[in-house]
Amino acid sequence: MTAHGTLAGPGTLRFRRRLPGPLERVWSYLVDPDKRRLWLAGGPMDTRPGGAVELHFRNSELSRGDDPPPEKYREVGNAGTVRGEILRCEPPRLLAFTWGGGPDAGEPPSDVTIELEPDGDEVLLTLTHRRLAPGPQTLSVAGGWHTHLDILGDVLRGDQPRPFWRTHTRIEAQYAARGLG
Repeated sequence: MTAHGTLAGPGTLRFRRRLPGPLERVWSYLVDPDKRRLWLAGGPMDTRPGGAVELHFRNSELSRGDDPPPEKYREVGNAGTVRGEILRCEPPRLLAFTWGGGPDAGEPPSDVTIELEPDGDEVLLTLTHRRLAPGPQTLSVAGGWHTHLDILGDVLRGDQPRPFWRTHTRIEAQYAARGLG
């Protein structure tokens, strides 16, 4: 299993990770805002279909000793919010929600589906992000999910989380070299 995401179709990225279990523990890091903020973003999530999702990103706070955001991300810096809506929630195996977009953004939302499968003492996580615009958005999303999922693995293993921006810059360059952007 490669750590790099793959294009699973037009505008669709897919990532797979093996994580330390059990299943319920990994699930809690998806839906509990205090645990989710350790690897992705804090913020409320009403897991009922139609419920609101509000992800408050603080990427520079995910680890110690990180680099500042690269120039192209300086406008966002260490603060960003993505809003969405729960599409499906089947604890502890499936979480699907819209990602950004909407009338205020002037573009349709994309959507994220996270599936969890037990595999012995581990959990297989499959994340699929659909309806992405080609080019820079897909490149940024690929680098972001890859880095956030690596940090989730660090947190679940009890390791010091890797530096977000330093890792993201390196990983995004790898995806660009693969022709993703």
